[in-house]
Amino acid sequence: MVELRHSSSLGARASSSPMKRDEDASPLIHGSTHDDDHRHQFSRDRDRPFCSFLSDDPRVFSPLNSKISLILISIFVIVGLISAFSIFNRLNAPYLCKKDGIVLHCPHVKEAPSLWENPVSATTSWKPCAERRDDGISDLPPENETNGYIFIHAEGGLNQQRIAICNAVAVAKIMNATLILPVLKQDQIWKDQTKFEDIFDVDHFIDYLKNDVRIVRDIPEWFTDKSELFTSIRRTVKNIPKYAPAQFYIDNVLPRIKEKKIMALKPFVDRLGYDNVPPEINRLRCRVNYHALKFLPEIEEMSDLLVSRMRNRTGISNPFMALHLRFEKGMVGLSFCDFVGTRDEKDRMAEYRKKEWPRRYKNGSHLWQLALQKRKEGRCPLEPEEVAVILRAMGYPKETQIYVASGQVYGGQNRIAPLKNMFPSLVTKEELATKEELDGFRKHVTSLAALDFLVCLKSDVFVMTHGGNFAKLIIGARRYMGHRHKSIKPDKGLMSKSFGDPYMGWATFVEDVVVTHQTRTGLPEETFPNYDLWENPLTPCMCRA
Repeated sequence: MVELRHSSSLGARASSSPMKRDEDASPLIHGSTHDDDHRHQFSRDRDRPFCSFLSDDPRVFSPLNSKISLILISIFVIVGLISAFSIFNRLNAPYLCKKDGIVLHCPHVKEAPSLWENPVSATTSWKPCAERRDDGISDLPPENETNGYIFIHAEGGLNQQRIAICNAVAVAKIMNATLILPVLKQDQIWKDQTKFEDIFDVDHFIDYLKNDVRIVRDIPEWFTDKSELFTSIRRTVKNIPKYAPAQFYIDNVLPRIKEKKIMALKPFVDRLGYDNVPPEINRLRCRVNYHALKFLPEIEEMSDLLVSRMRNRTGISNPFMALHLRFEKGMVGLSFCDFVGTRDEKDRMAEYRKKEWPRRYKNGSHLWQLALQKRKEGRCPLEPEEVAVILRAMGYPKETQIYVASGQVYGGQNRIAPLKNMFPSLVTKEELATKEELDGFRKHVTSLAALDFLVCLKSDVFVMTHGGNFAKLIIGARRYMGHRHKSIKPDKGLMSKSFGDPYMGWATFVEDVVVTHQTRTGLPEETFPNYDLWENPLTPCMCRA
């Protein structure tokens, strides 16, 4: 304002005697006095503030100054509009948590906290939008114009296989190739001979994706030597890097498919990236995962029966929690973490690790320091008793109904006893269903895993105790379903510090647990470079409601 007032006074003084100024500036009059006056006036005009250029004084409003003024005014107007638009968007933006390093910041909500649901205001701003396109128009070329056939072995357990199938469809789309129905390869750990059609609805899978990718049930008849596809190096594309970009397939794999017409991709676990592929490819992967891959009707029906029994165990309808307890012998051994136990247990675990992972075990002398470091970093599975203490600190009462999805717990009943003592209403599918009801699923280990998957997916609260494909697929699917039901992901690093503090009282521990996990319940969370699509499908696969 001071500058504006100063400019106005200067403008007033400059326009006080225009006739005299015109005389001084006349080219018909020459003299040193007038030249000095002219230089003095020029110097004063040069030092004049910017605001004076907006004056209507004809001597200062030159064409050049006019252009500069218009440009600067335009810039100020544009910046103002952008700022106003940004502020408006922030005030009206959908609920979204943002990461600052490893810390998650979420908008404040006025709703009272609930044990069973996330705040409504946090869950109504995003909707799934990766479903089948409404127009039903296929963008596939004729069958004789595809670039060839690709074939994969989906390795590992059920959820690793599921990810491989989603990636296979995406890769087929990238290269405009026909996908041969993937084979679920027998895993050394699971020892399962399940076929695709033993677990998934093949007809629905092919029909749902008919406008995206051409999928056939078997190797084409013209390819007579089918065994060659599995054994011949000439028919196999190897050494595909982990999280490869879409361009890698176009540059390195597509030429070989065009040449040979049919190729196997091996291995095929995590062989396609997330943020280095087009957004429509990520949406296609979500379409496969959440819509095209449906379990067989009998698996869906059995899971619904288990869910119904969980909700009505006490005679009235109750919410229930699903706990993915990863504390099997193989997981404990592979983690190379140290756990409470007898000297005999520790010796037997050391022998087991030495046998299964000799290169990592070496002579065992470095493992104690490694175990301490991993626990501080939150890379060790939570023990059953640790899970129980965390859940009680969160406020879940002793009567909470808990469904446990787990293999055989390492240490047996002695290890799981503290969890059962604190939460007696804890059951597995074997306790919910009769032997006869489950016999039809026992011939395929993958079918039993599918039942656990569906019950966890439909639970009111899901709690994981360690990472892995099962947990991240459940959390991602529950987010895609609307973020409403909680998916608790314990902060194992912080919990290890709290458990290791002998001076921490129960009240302090409760406060730490509650505050820490307010934002670790599957709320809408922004994606970031190298994010995991399966755990957080928000940006590519969900839209603002």
